[in-house]
Amino acid sequence: MHGIAFQLFGFNIHWYGIMVALGFLASLAVLQYKRNYARMTSDQVIDLSIIVVVCGILGARIAYVIQFFDQFRGDFWKIFRIDQGGLVFYGGFILAALVIFRYVRKHKLCVSRILDICAPAMAIGHAFGRVGCFIQGCCFGIPCKSFGVVYPPGTAPAARYPDVNSVFLNLQTSGKAAASSLPLLPVQLLESAGNLLLGIGLLLLFRRIRKSGTIAAAYFIGYGILRFVLECFRGDHTDRIIGLTRAQLVGLFIMIPIGIFCYLYFRKHGEDVNTEPTA
Repeated sequence: MHGIAFQLFGFNIHWYGIMVALGFLASLAVLQYKRNYARMTSDQVIDLSIIVVVCGILGARIAYVIQFFDQFRGDFWKIFRIDQGGLVFYGGFILAALVIFRYVRKHKLCVSRILDICAPAMAIGHAFGRVGCFIQGCCFGIPCKSFGVVYPPGTAPAARYPDVNSVFLNLQTSGKAAASSLPLLPVQLLESAGNLLLGIGLLLLFRRIRKSGTIAAAYFIGYGILRFVLECFRGDHTDRIIGLTRAQLVGLFIMIPIGIFCYLYFRKHGEDVNTEPTA
């Protein structure tokens, strides 16, 4: 695993940044595909996408810095190196959600329909982001002998789960007496696949719903469950509250309850979409 894809004008271009950019383009494509359902123009979709991406990355980075502030002591400028990873999804989700509601109210759009088209867009975009996490070496999994992935010396996984038996081999091959990581479960790819399947499932669900807001409710519940389960196999967490990670707490007590509330609320107050175009 090597996080740097190539160099451009002396700057390292990281795979993480590339995958985030691809995720943005994929999300934009989904929003454009479903914009008629939300009664949005193409320009509105582009404007909202740019605003949400900027605020999403900003919120995700702020949440990461708060959670792992010790990493930035003595190197303040490292806070701005988001191309190397270090984003917390829920932080970006919260800030982006606030911006969406602000935008929707300003342009007098339907909240439930906007949430519906944003749901699969977020899931599919997130799938690309998790591939970036896998290549970069963040959000790694627990040791796994059967089909684990080994990260090179100097990476966070190698520091957390060093394989002492690899030191001599690395000394012979690279001249550096440093340990690679133990084989680790590629939990990032599992979440990527889960998000991709969730996004596709949500797009297919448009054909079956009767009320707007149903897609958003399914996303909140589905991703909350997915994240809660996969957090059990994350190996980068050191602190827990009542035996659960922060992401598990957010999924269990915020995402899933919001999904249930949206389903119950929009089942009565959502717009009838039976006669509306779905693409």
